Amino acid sequence: MKKLLRNSILFIIPAIAFMYLADYFFTNQLRKARYDEFGIWNDIFDGKIDSDVAVYGSSRAMVHMDTEILRDSLGANAYNMGVNGHNFWITYLRHLEYLKYNRQPRMIIQSIDVFTLTKRPDLFNPDQFLPYMRGNDLMKDFISSYKGFGKYDYYLPLIRYTGQYKTILDIFKNMVKPGSVRGERIRGYSPQDQAWNDDMDVAFQKFDNFRVDFDTASVVLFDRFLQECKDKNIEVVLVYTPEFIEGQDFVKNRTEILNKFKEFAEKYNLRYFDYSDDPISHNREYFYNASHLNREGATEFTKKLSSDIIRTGGLN
Repeated sequence: MKKLLRNSILFIIPAIAFMYLADYFFTNQLRKARYDEFGIWNDIFDGKIDSDVAVYGSSRAMVHMDTEILRDSLGANAYNMGVNGHNFWITYLRHLEYLKYNRQPRMIIQSIDVFTLTKRPDLFNPDQFLPYMRGNDLMKDFISSYKGFGKYDYYLPLIRYTGQYKTILDIFKNMVKPGSVRGERIRGYSPQDQAWNDDMDVAFQKFDNFRVDFDTASVVLFDRFLQECKDKNIEVVLVYTPEFIEGQDFVKNRTEILNKFKEFAEKYNLRYFDYSDDPISHNREYFYNASHLNREGATEFTKKLSSDIIRTGGLN
């Protein structure tokens, strides 16, 4: 019995030590990474944002708003915190972590679209949370409502890295050849050098049109966000960025969704810019699919947005 106990201890202690060491190694490497979403999260947690203008939203924010043009036009540093594949739920998590570790911005440009106030069931791109989630109760509160991680992932070492083969491989690739894993963003902005693809044609073949329903909790959270920003004297500017005109009828209750954002703008006396019918939205050369601008389109749009912000009062 004593021998069994001793052998068990001799096995368990090294196993636990390995789990902590491996967890520390993977986490430390990702906390230094600049590719994909890691660069944004790392800047947030390291307190490196230092901007008067912050861009919020989904992939449309990420690829539509050029932070260098915003900086040069508005005369203030800008940072794009658009998070790919997610709606307002994760945007708000990022907002809270941002304010916790960085000085608050003077202005938040909140990109909105038909999916902003919905909530997907799965945790898209879950590896982006790996270095920050263990012991982080705030992050746990927000991402545990998605399918993706189990309860032990938030507390036990290494467990959350199980099955994350691509992320682990990227870590070693980047160690052997720094910069080999591409995807670094320009103060959060991700320019897209892509030509038009057939995403819209494929979608039209599969569906006629569809309805997008609000997630009640996300609507409440968005209202809470706007009230908190008002209380902190952070101006929020709502922006519906260009969307290719031929794809706009795909969501049959699109007008209802836009009216909801108009209600928020009126309630909190916000500047609200809707570029749905802007000339950019009628020019397919500016898009790589119906929802996303390419680099040329983002350049033209950010110049126009900056001009409209200046025309209506500038950066307060």
